[in-house]
Amino acid sequence: MIKQGQSDTRDLILKHAETLIRTRGYAGFSYADLSDLVKIRKPSIHYHFATKEQLVVATLDVYCQRYKVAFVQICAQYSNALDRIDAYSRIYLEGLDQGVGCLCAALAVERDIIPQSLRAALASFLRGHLEWLQSVYADGLKNGEVSAGRDPAAAAQLVLSALEGSLLVARALDQPGGLNSVHASLRHMFQPDPDF
Repeated sequence: MIKQGQSDTRDLILKHAETLIRTRGYAGFSYADLSDLVKIRKPSIHYHFATKEQLVVATLDVYCQRYKVAFVQICAQYSNALDRIDAYSRIYLEGLDQGVGCLCAALAVERDIIPQSLRAALASFLRGHLEWLQSVYADGLKNGEVSAGRDPAAAAQLVLSALEGSLLVARALDQPGGLNSVHASLRHMFQPDPDF
């Protein structure tokens, strides 16, 4: 059983690991970097996470859980599909405002060097986003809230790819405005046909 102090330390390790992955990638940080941020010795990190792979899998799991909560909150707060897509897009804008990229984009860039368990978790994360976006778009089609000229699966792929890609480009060029314009363009692109 994990005691309260141990749980706090574990949460702190995961928080800093997420920031390191989102800014440096999987290969770009070590337990020494984490030790400096958390202010504990490396053996203490190994106590909680024996390997870097276990640490990153746990970090990705926490990240995924936050998105699952966000999906529920978005659906509860917004009834219109375009508003839901907007709210989803703003999550990417928040990351850019914090100076970090998407954890999964950072891992996807390193796909060929990360362990298989992370590849599987990454694919599961992205499939979950595509399924949610497809469902949002499909519901929007039924209600006349989005363009009827798009297949929900293709629309979901477009939203996810546009946001992930523009976040990478905005960070690389240090031009956050690019992501803002993609965010605005998505809503315009998916507006329902006027004669629906």
